[in-house]
Amino acid sequence: MLIAAVSTVAFAVVVWLFVVNTPGWARVQESFFDPETALEAFPRVGAGFLVNLQILAFAVVGVAVFGTLLAFLRTLRGAVFFPLRTLATAYTDVFRGIPLIIVLYLVGFGIPGLLDIRIDKLVLGTIALVITYSAYVSEVIRAGIDGVHPSQWQGARALGLSHGQTLRLVVLPQAIRRQAPPLMNDFVAMQKDVGLVSILGAVDAVRGAQIETARFADFTPYIVAAVLFVLLAIPTIRLTDWISARLRKREQMGAIV
Repeated sequence: MLIAAVSTVAFAVVVWLFVVNTPGWARVQESFFDPETALEAFPRVGAGFLVNLQILAFAVVGVAVFGTLLAFLRTLRGAVFFPLRTLATAYTDVFRGIPLIIVLYLVGFGIPGLLDIRIDKLVLGTIALVITYSAYVSEVIRAGIDGVHPSQWQGARALGLSHGQTLRLVVLPQAIRRQAPPLMNDFVAMQKDVGLVSILGAVDAVRGAQIETARFADFTPYIVAAVLFVLLAIPTIRLTDWISARLRKREQMGAIV
C-alpha cells in the first residue's frame, strides 16, 4: 500500500508539472477553470442537472419495462410467434444502429409534427432514450436468458409452470443476476446521454452551461456540468465493480467446491 501510494503521488506530480508548464496552460486555466465563474454558473447548471435526473428516473423505468418485453418476445417459441420475434429482432437491429442524436431529432420533431400537437420536450427526450436504450438492454437480458441452463426450463415446465411463469419466476431472476454488470454499464452510459436532450431545447445541465458560457464568455460552466455528471456516475461505477467482484467470487467458490 505504501509503494502504491508513493507511486500514485509521484505520477500525479509529474502529470501536474507537465500540464502547468505547457505554453497555453495560463490561457486554458482562465477559460476552463475560473472559480468565480463556476460559483456564479452553478445555480443555473445545478437546476438543469435536476432536469437531467428527472428524465433519467423516468427513462430507467421505461427501459426496464420495454427492454424486458422485447427480450421476452425474442424468446417466444413456436411458428405462430414468428412475426413477433421478427418485429422484436428488427427493432433491436434498427435502433442499435441509429445514433441516439438522430433518434432525438426524429422523436423530438417528428412526433409533434405527425400528431400536430405540442409535446413537452422532456417527455420527447425521455421517449427517445427509452426507444434507443431498450434495444441495448433487451439484448443484454436476452443473452442472460439464453445463458441459463436448459435444465432450469425443463425442470420448471415439468413442475407445471407455463412458459411465461417459467420465464418470470425461474429464468429471468437468474438472467438479470448474471447480467447485472453489463446492465449497470448501460445505465452509466444512459446517465451521460441524458445530456443530449438539450438539442431539443430542454434547459438541462448542458443547455444551462451553454447559456452561462455565452453570458461569461468562459467555458468553465461546461466543466461544472461535467463534474456533476461524473459525481452521478461514480457511485454507479463503484456499484458495478462491487457486483462484478461478488459474482466472480461466487463463481470461484463454486469452482472450488
